[in-house]
Amino acid sequence: MTSAYQVEVSAPPHDVDAVQDMLVDAWSALPPLSDDDRMRFELALVELASNVIRHANDGSGVSCTLRIENRGDRIEATLVDSGKPGTVCISATEMPDDLSESGRGIPLIRALVDELDYGRDGGVNRWYIMRRLG
Repeated sequence: MTSAYQVEVSAPPHDVDAVQDMLVDAWSALPPLSDDDRMRFELALVELASNVIRHANDGSGVSCTLRIENRGDRIEATLVDSGKPGTVCISATEMPDDLSESGRGIPLIRALVDELDYGRDGGVNRWYIMRRLG
């Protein structure tokens, strides 16, 4: 059985706090997760949304559609954004050195979920994360 929750976010005026607020609503609408699964998935999703809001905005703002699906054995999120094409290496697993000011987002997300995927589809970016439950 699949349960889904979807929200639209535009930055500006929204920021990553809007994603965190949405997650409060999503967790009450979707079947419950273990504390560990929920915390890891939420941290990965907030990091992903924060990176999109920060890096995909070309100066004219970025609109995102975020969909979370609980499929019983896994939880998935798809984030589709109108921003500029991503230039990140999603296979990165190594954290940068302690003095680096960036580059931690993708390795962190990869450590928290079982799958991370990115693609450019027409004029939008499509991000996908998945965590197996239990």
